[in-house]
Amino acid sequence: MTEIVNRVASSSIISLNLEDFYPQEERVVFDLKDFLFQELILKEKDFRQALKNLDWSVYKEKWVAISCSADAIIPTWAYMLVCTYLEGVSKGYVIGSLENLEQHIAELSISGLEMDSFQDRPVVIKGCSKFPIPLFAYGRLVSLLQKASKSLMFGEPCSTVPLYKKAKS
Repeated sequence: MTEIVNRVASSSIISLNLEDFYPQEERVVFDLKDFLFQELILKEKDFRQALKNLDWSVYKEKWVAISCSADAIIPTWAYMLVCTYLEGVSKGYVIGSLENLEQHIAELSISGLEMDSFQDRPVVIKGCSKFPIPLFAYGRLVSLLQKASKSLMFGEPCSTVPLYKKAKS
């Protein structure tokens, strides 16, 4: 009887699972609406005092999107002031929506990858994950890996969809 050999396991293919390095901490919204007078006007003195009195520990180790859900004109400095309180407390933050936050997180995560380990190697970007990974992350990953890898595939090493193959020199 011949021995069964797992050719996928013994191949040079690198399987890259975004879930392995993509941060999974909680994402929350800091809504400036809650600090507006009649949900319309930002009173600087009251706003500063409210921020000073706020328990910022509720944002500890969380990713925060700073936005305003009210239809009000908010000065830029107000968003920036919130950032000063979140710095060093939260995991990270953006001024914008939860979608903007996810793009920021994806960019931070993917830009930290060491591209040398993918140089001239076939790479499979794993498709299924238990944690929602934004499409932006997959696109950003392709933009970086295509410059380094020999080939790119999507799916599982045993069943992939080819995406890119470097031209032979």
